[in-house]
Amino acid sequence: MSQEASSINMYQASIPIMVRALTNLKAILSKAQAWAEEKKIDEKVVLNARLALDMLPFVKQVQIATDTAKGAAARLGGVDVPAYPDDEATFAELHQRLQKTIDFMESVDAAGFAGSETREIVLKFPSRTIEFTGLNYLTGFAIPNLFFHVTTAYAILRHSGAPLGKTDFLGG
Repeated sequence: MSQEASSINMYQASIPIMVRALTNLKAILSKAQAWAEEKKIDEKVVLNARLALDMLPFVKQVQIATDTAKGAAARLGGVDVPAYPDDEATFAELHQRLQKTIDFMESVDAAGFAGSETREIVLKFPSRTIEFTGLNYLTGFAIPNLFFHVTTAYAILRHSGAPLGKTDFLGG
């Protein structure tokens, strides 16, 4: 069954979903931090953990997740994308980044999303440029990319031994 682009509420299809994912990631980070402190594991070890040698570390997964979420909120909401330096080196700094992203996303006015399902979204990467309509950007890039990085962050922590389960990922 296909859904017409004009019948989707882009704000409701994006902001609540992405805020929940980042809120759950904050809770996961808190559990991992408590676990690392209890086990006397240096936080740098956890922040730099990865699933495979050629994958990005945990800290980068969180940075990309927040970049994806704030970028989607801004592009679809018709505001400038805030720039964050990728310099987090502690659990506390990652918590701050996640909260700053959530606060930004919640500050984007829902009215700015009107008509964003057909808005042209252009992403420029070093090796290519990708053009989307807003709906295709949200459903085919932003949400899948956000969940890829949140899932990978969760998997890195779980693989490292943090006591996490599916309900931590899904949230309350």
